Amino acid sequence: MITVLNHPMITHKLTQMRNINTGTKDFRQNLDEIAGLMAYEITRDIKLEQVTIETHSGPYETFELQKEVILVPIIRAGLGMVEGILNLIPTAKVGHVGVYRDEETLLPHEYFAKFPEHLEDAEILVLDPMLATGGSADAAIEIVKRRGAKNIKLVCLVGAPEGVEFIKKNHPDVDIFLAALDEKLNDNGYIEPGLGDAGDRIYGTK
Repeated sequence: MITVLNHPMITHKLTQMRNINTGTKDFRQNLDEIAGLMAYEITRDIKLEQVTIETHSGPYETFELQKEVILVPIIRAGLGMVEGILNLIPTAKVGHVGVYRDEETLLPHEYFAKFPEHLEDAEILVLDPMLATGGSADAAIEIVKRRGAKNIKLVCLVGAPEGVEFIKKNHPDVDIFLAALDEKLNDNGYIEPGLGDAGDRIYGTK
């Protein structure tokens, strides 16, 4: 399943991020805020379990999250989405995945992976601002699956149709959430209109 979160505030903030004249501070802040807005919608169907708590007026039957939430940002741009989601889900734990693309084969390779325990019992959110060819996201999803993860959602700001189709083909069990589905990839594999290089714009290394 693919869901494009068509929300006025997300669209407005994404416009600021697309603007080539937006500086590092504002780019980073808008990314943080969009990630939080997306998390609110993405967790709408998260499962709850019934619990009994003690209130000022006595016992009360209510609900709380059934499963732990684990965020898995793809280094490095995915790190820019973590804080905004943690503001909404401060109990979430955070794992990290690092992949690089071989310049000759163009295939992604894992160079770092560290996770909290019990991925198999958690709701996993794989985070990356850009879903271009889908190679990095595919590799990250494979990495968490090999460690037992079953309930996985891929969360990206901007996606290209080519990347979406690649993930849908390789991981039909993974739900994809986007702030925008852009037009295409250009000949260099960049999303159009896209955001530019998200990692460089987040960390000021452009």
